[in-house]
Amino acid sequence: MSSLYRIALTGLLATFLFALPGCASKPAVLAADSSQPPKAVLWVGNSYFYYNNSMHGHVARMLADAKVTGTRATSVTISGAGIDWHDMASHFKPESGMAKYTFNARNEVVFNQFDRRYDAVIMMDCSQCPIHPTLKPVFYDTVQKHIATVRSNGAVPYLFASWAYADQPQMTDQLAAEYASASQQFGARVVPAGLAFANSIKARPEVNLYDPDKRHPSLAGTYLGAATVLASVYQIDPTTITYAAGLPADVAAHLRRVAADTVRAYKP
Repeated sequence: MSSLYRIALTGLLATFLFALPGCASKPAVLAADSSQPPKAVLWVGNSYFYYNNSMHGHVARMLADAKVTGTRATSVTISGAGIDWHDMASHFKPESGMAKYTFNARNEVVFNQFDRRYDAVIMMDCSQCPIHPTLKPVFYDTVQKHIATVRSNGAVPYLFASWAYADQPQMTDQLAAEYASASQQFGARVVPAGLAFANSIKARPEVNLYDPDKRHPSLAGTYLGAATVLASVYQIDPTTITYAAGLPADVAAHLRRVAADTVRAYKP
């Protein structure tokens, strides 16, 4: 992230535990996969994730719309962070307190007991780190280490391939290439959010996906990222839901369709 947009808060930790009502029907699945969609997801990143009341919160609303039950998510983000700023191993230590407790309907503290703390981890580097000549080696070195840590704790690693700056569209293919290369080298799955951004802009350029800084996401951008996660990580077709995050219905429908089409077409 640009230092101009770093906020005084150096870290933001937001945890949501969701115990949703009973499932009325099975959600539409985008594609066959040998693994089950995760119930517990850890998001590790920066302000791209926490803008607009946090991307993982919008994913939770989408899951609720799809009648998916019993999911939980923890977002661990640092303003302006590169992926190497995060101590991945610490997020899995019981003594760290990560998701250690929550509050029930009576505002009583409930100490959680998990067979496995997280089923999947979605991680993202800084907006230009994977393609910056100085930081690109750091990206590969850290991703390799983090993926090994995630797998050693029984979770599936995902790389969130972020989007180009609004005024530098050439970054789309550059970022996509590095994330795809890292995923193939180290054995991770990819959330092709950057490609979804490019596809949306091509189809409907009037739908603004960016904050005025031309880097961070607008609400529409966060929504598109969330829909891409829904399709990639949870294997749910975004076009089958109606949650719109307050966006105009036609805009939300367009973004859900772009996310679904991008994930279907993605072959790293």
